[in-house]
Amino acid sequence: MKSDDTNRREFLTRLAGLGAALSLSSAARALPPQQAFPTRDIPGTGERLPIVGFGSSKPVLEIPAEGTEPLQAVLGTLLDQGGRVVDTSPRTVEIDREFGQILTRPRFQDSLFLAAKINTEGEEAGIAQMRQSQQLFGRPTLDLLQVESLRDLDVHWPNVRAWKDSGEARYIGVTVSAYRNFERLEAFMRNEPFDFVHVNYSVMEPLAEERILPLAQDLGLAVLTNRPFMNGSYFGRVAPHELPAWAAEFDCESWAQFSLKYVLSHPAVTCALTETSNPVHLVENMNSALGRFPDEATKRRMRELVSTF
Repeated sequence: MKSDDTNRREFLTRLAGLGAALSLSSAARALPPQQAFPTRDIPGTGERLPIVGFGSSKPVLEIPAEGTEPLQAVLGTLLDQGGRVVDTSPRTVEIDREFGQILTRPRFQDSLFLAAKINTEGEEAGIAQMRQSQQLFGRPTLDLLQVESLRDLDVHWPNVRAWKDSGEARYIGVTVSAYRNFERLEAFMRNEPFDFVHVNYSVMEPLAEERILPLAQDLGLAVLTNRPFMNGSYFGRVAPHELPAWAAEFDCESWAQFSLKYVLSHPAVTCALTETSNPVHLVENMNSALGRFPDEATKRRMRELVSTF
């Protein structure tokens, strides 16, 4: 499967002419220093998070081939732009050790909000992943610990709750990235108290707004979103089409921002995660938080448009 960056690079090579180049330059402009990056509350806590964050899973997997410098540059750009949320999943000890060498550098150690995961089967394997994240990331207390894709949830959840009670995890939650898990996710949300729900949501995958996001609002859960570009396939679908002129009505300057502004317009969304190893793309993504967002009528128009692609 191609990464978001690979598909975006292929998409950008299809853009022709000076107008497209100028549009990209505008979309990826740096945040003006006098403008604070938008944040939203973690319900019930008073803590606020920047509304665009960084999904690091695929960029971390590039470390063996690319080294740590590209990832360090992206994380530095994240902080420079006013972001701090970094979501990751356990990988091999060797890869996570190198990632941890970045996370434990003075600039990142106390600045990032780190969301880690358990994504294995079996209680002992889950405990080992938790301990690996604590040790290699230099985080005795993880900001957020999640059970990924509800995998072996019944086995892991008692330990996850205990780690929150002991102070080893500040917040706890669960993640899904496919519609097939929505029914199970909704049942869990209704029956178990926790802090964060992490769900796939985009202009091309809008189903979460029907039940999951309203329920999160009702229950006072913070929401992280994933797959704004559908693991990169989004760019392949929009590539043959020009960005509609009416996108300017909500300060949208690129197809990447088209999906992200759709996501961020929902009041239940605390932070939208994007994956990239390119600092320019990260700035473009983060600029989606600036300016106006589409209203409900415009969001319907956006869905109708991309459904034809």
